[in-house]
Amino acid sequence: MAELVGKITLDYKHYPGEDFYCDGDVEDELLEIVKKYPSAEYQRIIEERASWPVLYHLSPLRENIVDWIPMDKDAKVLEIGAGCGAITGKLSEKAGEVVCVELSKKRSLINAWRHQECGNVTIHVGNFKDVEPELPDDFDFIFFIGVFEYGQSYINTKDPYGDWLRMMRGHLKTGGRIVI
Repeated sequence: MAELVGKITLDYKHYPGEDFYCDGDVEDELLEIVKKYPSAEYQRIIEERASWPVLYHLSPLRENIVDWIPMDKDAKVLEIGAGCGAITGKLSEKAGEVVCVELSKKRSLINAWRHQECGNVTIHVGNFKDVEPELPDDFDFIFFIGVFEYGQSYINTKDPYGDWLRMMRGHLKTGGRIVI
C-alpha cells in the first residue's frame, strides 16, 4: 500500500494497478536516468541525449515557475498532477510539507527517485477524484501547474473547472492560495 524511495513515501492506496497515462518508452529512460545519476549531471545528460522529452522533464529551468513565489518554510503545499517532479523539488525546498497527487505510478517513481532526499514529500498515486476526499483542509498553497486544463477529465460536471476550483478552495486554510 506504500513504498519508500529514499525519504519519499509513495502511497498506493488509490492506485488502480495500471497507468492510464504514459508518454511511452521515454518514461523508462527517465526512470533509468534518475536512478543512476545525481541531479548535478542532468544538464550533461540533457545535452548528450538531445531529446526534447528528457529536456522537458529534467531541466531545472522549469522550477522557475514556482521559485519566485513567496512562501514560508512551514507552508503546507498540495501539488496536483506532480508528474515527473519538475517543480516538486523546488516546492520541497521552499515549504515544510509537500503532498503530491499523480495518476501515473511510473511518473511518481521518476519523481520519487529524482527527489529521494526530500524528507517532506508524500506522493499519492491514483486518480485525483479518488484521493481528493481524503485530503485535509489546511493547505497554504495548491498548485495546478500544467494540469488544470484537464479538469473536465476528472471532474464530471457541467462546470468542471469552476467546480474543481470550488472543491480545492475547501482544502485551503484561510488566506491560502491556488496557483495555476
